[in-house]
Amino acid sequence: MPLSTPVPAAEYEACPVTDVLRRLSDKWTLLVLTLLGQRPYHYNELHRAIEGISRRMLTRTLRVLETDGLVAREVFPTVPPTVEYRLTPLGVSFLGPIGAVAQWAVAHGDEITAARRRGGLTPAASRGD
Repeated sequence: MPLSTPVPAAEYEACPVTDVLRRLSDKWTLLVLTLLGQRPYHYNELHRAIEGISRRMLTRTLRVLETDGLVAREVFPTVPPTVEYRLTPLGVSFLGPIGAVAQWAVAHGDEITAARRRGGLTPAASRGD
């Protein structure tokens, strides 16, 4: 579908592609989805599996993914309660497109790095760090 020019700001903001890409660009979302794509995780083991993520950020990331319908949360009646996270069927269906983007990034990473160097950008500067 061709874009109108100029692209209306409201149209861009309401675009489902923009919304999904924003979600994926979150620092921890791809990693959480990838790990949950391997198997279900209890909260604490997921926290241990991701070096550098705070409990607050993991909780926030999981809640957003649950709200989006990509992750399911199950609470088991133990003392203390045990919580397990797994991908929903919608989340599983998202692994294919994520994998395709990952394969593309790996295949073209050297080209992108070289182009950035030619343009005078360091990898950190190109990420906005």
